[in-house]
Amino acid sequence: MSILPQALLELCRKGLRRCLPNACVLCGGNSDDLLCSACELDLPRLSTQCCPRCGEPVSDGCTCGHCLRAPPHFDSTTALFRYAFPVDRLVHTLKYEGRLSLAEWFGCRLAPLLEGLPFDRIIPMPLHPDRLRERGFNQATEIARTVGRILRIPVDIDRCRRWRPSLPQARLPLDARAANVRGIFECIADLSEQRLLLLDDVMTSGATLNECARILKLHGAATVDVAAVARAVRN
Repeated sequence: MSILPQALLELCRKGLRRCLPNACVLCGGNSDDLLCSACELDLPRLSTQCCPRCGEPVSDGCTCGHCLRAPPHFDSTTALFRYAFPVDRLVHTLKYEGRLSLAEWFGCRLAPLLEGLPFDRIIPMPLHPDRLRERGFNQATEIARTVGRILRIPVDIDRCRRWRPSLPQARLPLDARAANVRGIFECIADLSEQRLLLLDDVMTSGATLNECARILKLHGAATVDVAAVARAVRN
């Protein structure tokens, strides 16, 4: 699938939304936005008591034991929702049904959590070129564009690349995921003293984000902070 037909499809959808009453993506009821207010209020928000490093919920809001034992290469994590129903359905609709308006919806709600933080640029999690051609777009890039526009931070899709494919992380046990993504990224620029926001749609184990952050720091990044629409919670 090419990028152009997908973009035209989304343009047609936006035109139809101007002419016809909106229907909530989840319940189908009338709505002025993609989700009605009732469905949006029911979305599973991530607890405010989270490990500041990895975003995993903890009872006291302090750094979790896992991050103390093996600190990740990224410096902090900000996430909006728990990756649970119906957020998983919304993410699936964006990624596999091409509902790009959801990327803007997610970005508009993620951006306020990042306001005022000193980032030099946003790096969307790269997709392998084969996956990009198959899907027609990178969902992380689409979300990042909205966040970048709202916060007035440039979005950089060229400096970090995914140069080889890997097995889907969801099919692997947690202890095999780090090895699966080792060495899949390359960076083609000097990032000395750059404060980077690494953005993805979903953070599960964090292994892929951690590997990407490792490469960015090897190329000079001063800090790499992670932002995700949704965070999978172990417990």
